[in-house]
Amino acid sequence: MSPIRVLIADDEPLVRGGLSLIVNAADGLTVVGEAASGPETLAQTAHLAPDVILLDIQMPGGDGISVTRALRERPDSPRIVIVTTFGLDSHLHQAIAAGADGFILKDAPAELLQQAIRSAAQGDAVLSPRMTRRLMHRYTTGAPTDPAPPPGHDRLTVREREVLRLLAQGHSNAEIAAQLFISEGTVKTHITRILMKLGLRDRAQAIVLSHRHGLHRPD
Repeated sequence: MSPIRVLIADDEPLVRGGLSLIVNAADGLTVVGEAASGPETLAQTAHLAPDVILLDIQMPGGDGISVTRALRERPDSPRIVIVTTFGLDSHLHQAIAAGADGFILKDAPAELLQQAIRSAAQGDAVLSPRMTRRLMHRYTTGAPTDPAPPPGHDRLTVREREVLRLLAQGHSNAEIAAQLFISEGTVKTHITRILMKLGLRDRAQAIVLSHRHGLHRPD
């Protein structure tokens, strides 16, 4: 199989160098280019067509959130993993809303970063454990911010609702498959249909939507 092609976008040369070492040290991953600003990231993406971009939040000429939005408007947009020193809730929610596929802090272990790239390339959403706990805490404490079912929820089958609930609880495809006694391929098919029916882009948006409407809780 061809290696996953990675573009590293960060305004600090030392950070780019460190991330490049981590990425290139992993089997099946390769760095195809670097960028130091928002405009350069957009230009390098068009030129190199990477599979995954490691994108910093704060860069000259456009922050990571605005760059993510711009990339999502392009056909065949690459997967985007935000890599930042800023673990602010506002950045996390903005990144997810903009279309990022992952949110990793720069102090994360190298293995977590490498796995985040692989997971993003496969279409899965990845959050640093610390950010996952904060996201889950935000939506599991107190009542849902919008208790009414979201548009399209009535189109979901019973099994799709089960898959969505387990997905929102933080389970992986393998864990969902084991709990429901189905294959991982079937889980992926259900998730694809869930996203289509709810008008969502990815798993991260499905998780946020589920917690906002209280869909992560057992009926």
